[in-house]
Amino acid sequence: MRETARNHRRRTGVAVVGALVLTGALTGACRSEPRPAAGGDTHPAAQSTRAGNGSPAPPPTGMFDEAGFQEDMRAAETTIDDFWRRHWDGLFTGSYRSPRVAGLYDGRDPRSAPPCGDERLKRDNAAYCPPGDYVAWDAHLMRSGYARGDAWVYLVIAHEWGHAVQARLRRGLVSPAAELQADCLAGAALYGSSADGTLEFEDGDERELVDAFQFIGDRAPWTKPGDHGSAAQRLRNFSRGGENGVRACFT
Repeated sequence: MRETARNHRRRTGVAVVGALVLTGALTGACRSEPRPAAGGDTHPAAQSTRAGNGSPAPPPTGMFDEAGFQEDMRAAETTIDDFWRRHWDGLFTGSYRSPRVAGLYDGRDPRSAPPCGDERLKRDNAAYCPPGDYVAWDAHLMRSGYARGDAWVYLVIAHEWGHAVQARLRRGLVSPAAELQADCLAGAALYGSSADGTLEFEDGDERELVDAFQFIGDRAPWTKPGDHGSAAQRLRNFSRGGENGVRACFT
């Protein structure tokens, strides 16, 4: 994916993503922990391919584009925030305010992980923290996923921003299946940004999105079995938001 200056607009069809679900491209279960009703629990948005100990496998050595990674992180944050700022008044009451971006932290060092309530964020985690109203992501998690495609960071950031959006809504609008709704909001934000001309989908991005949902799982230490729905359910909700827009996430 690529941030644009509103001069390279290219809208790709979210139907491609949905078609990949229907043709059985996804197998197994993918999970993401539901947003807590209150308090400071954290949850992963996405989990990359894992090593034998349950942690994401490291990026391939000698192949990682650090400059591109940093630029895509910045672009994803800017583009997704721009989408919600641009469309909020036409969708919801009240005014939009951006969550604070705590950004990357080193989950191997507890002192680096930002506090959320009474605890600090976990290693290999990505989270929206309600008490602090911030989004943050473990550097290892993000770099591991990015090594397999730049769409990863856009998906993770859009998903966590979706939880920040939920926190700004009346409680009755937030689905009990909060993770699937956040996936739907992520799809609406990414494809909506493409329609706005602020984000360009490049060749291979939609395949990367499908692959990313395959890598999301319940096997991370901080999740519980059955928390989040299957990979197909998550991708179906993401596609629903991408194809039909934000309002489809509340029906």
